[in-house]
This record gives sequence, structure tokens and C-alpha cells, in this order.
Amino acid sequence: MSIFDLFRPANINEGVEEYKNTKGAKLLDVRTADEYRGGHISGSINIPVDRIQRIEKTVKNKTTPLFVHCYSGSRSRQAVSHLKRMGYTSVKNIGGISRFRGRLVR
Repeated sequence: MSIFDLFRPANINEGVEEYKNTKGAKLLDVRTADEYRGGHISGSINIPVDRIQRIEKTVKNKTTPLFVHCYSGSRSRQAVSHLKRMGYTSVKNIGGISRFRGRLVR
């Protein structure tokens, strides 16, 4: 990894593929409930970033791989930081759904 990788936006398409290939992983959408209803990635769990502490009711095992996204990548970055402080050990920001090339569930 070079210093420039730190500034490159996450690629949600690569992240979703990694999620699909990771046993036991969860795909976490931290947008609002309204945004989620407007279209989301199949299999994703919606927990808005301002309610991220609720993850403990859904994902009790803190070693579960979590792939986190939002609209642009900003809220997911905040969520990842909070999840790590909560003790989740395998958390990855995969960016924003605005760049997702797959089909959305409506």
C-alpha cells in the first residue's frame, strides 16, 4: 500500500465481491431508512450511522466480518470508526452505493 492508496476512494464493487466471498460476512448499509427503501444491495442490513450501536443486537460476534457502505463513503467511514471502538475487529469501509454497478433491490 502506498501513501496514495489512503486517498483513493473505496471501490464498492470490489467490496461487494469480497463480501460475497467472505464466509459469515455481513453487508451493512448505514444510510437512512428512507434511503435504504429507495434502493439497496441485496442481502444488506440497514442500520443508520446515528443508530450504529444497535449492531450489537444483530451481530453479536465481534469477529464477524463487516463490510460497511453508505451513499458516498463518508458515513460508512464514521460507522467503521465507531464499530472499531465498540470492539468489532473485522470492519471494512467499502465506499458509496452511488458508484455501485449492480442491481438494487427496491
